[in-house]
Amino acid sequence: MTLSGIKIVAEQEFRVRLRTGRWRWLLVAWVVVIAAFTALLRYALGLARSASEVGMNNIGLPMFGALMLFVLGLALLVAPALAAQSINGDRERGTLATVQVTPLSAWEITLGKFAAAWTTGLVFLGLTLPFAVWAVLEGGVGPLRALAVVAVVALLIGVICAMAQGLSALFARGITSTLMSYLLVFALTVGTVIAFALVLPLTLKEHEYTITNDLGQSTTRTEEVPQPQYVWWLLAPNPFVILGDAAPAPPMQFNPDTGREEPVISMDPLSTIGLGARSMRMDMTDYDRSQLYSSPAVWPYGLGFNVLVGAGALWLSARRLRTPARTLASGVTPARTPPACSGCRG
Repeated sequence: MTLSGIKIVAEQEFRVRLRTGRWRWLLVAWVVVIAAFTALLRYALGLARSASEVGMNNIGLPMFGALMLFVLGLALLVAPALAAQSINGDRERGTLATVQVTPLSAWEITLGKFAAAWTTGLVFLGLTLPFAVWAVLEGGVGPLRALAVVAVVALLIGVICAMAQGLSALFARGITSTLMSYLLVFALTVGTVIAFALVLPLTLKEHEYTITNDLGQSTTRTEEVPQPQYVWWLLAPNPFVILGDAAPAPPMQFNPDTGREEPVISMDPLSTIGLGARSMRMDMTDYDRSQLYSSPAVWPYGLGFNVLVGAGALWLSARRLRTPARTLASGVTPARTPPACSGCRG
């Protein structure tokens, strides 16, 4: 496997994509949607500025967080389309065999197609950067926090592209792999939340607590308290949970309720998601909000799981591209040499 071989495949993939004009229109539509969302969000935050003291000085904090969550949501819709037919689509068009008979190895073809899909996704993300800079200039978001969030979004785009490419190698038909790619995205985003909500009631545990009234009389009560610390890992692979939890802490601000400096989380969707995910790792029977900021992170487990699945999908792609193939996907027949013409000379 060589870098030049990967580059050859990637350049060929780019030429094929540029040959179809739909990608230009898709890029234009992406910019228009992001611009409209950012402008409307800034206008709405401007109207709410007088209702929040945090928003007065850190209006860029909710603006940047909401923008990046919106961009991630759009990226999860676009990424499967970039790679879901990268292998079986070429097989259906009859161009895959032409590449396989060249000296290029299966891993060079795999990584070349993956590099083209991921780079295309990064182009979409790059078109978002001017609007992200706008949010940073509004105040409340440091450059390092912005770079970290953008880097996590870029990595998640690559993971989804890798998973979609693996499905493209697994299924013979492009429509099937595309559908399964979007079902996979649905499972990671909505399915994890549904699974967590269904399993959480199974962790209910009786907890006794004592209430003392003004007269000094004590009453003992028993209630069932959920134990999310046993099932928090179901939410870990969720891309939105990963992004919110991986975002560095926002600026510090004095909290008069606790009497100490704490990160500004009011109106910041990233911090809200991140702290909500971390609270799932705490015992609800002795919940202490002051310990929430030092609770263990969730994103390393979720991101690590997704990266491993993406790496496995690339391995599956390379395995399915090996020649000669030991097994063929359902519906795929090997190419046959046409019979010689009996009336032809030579």
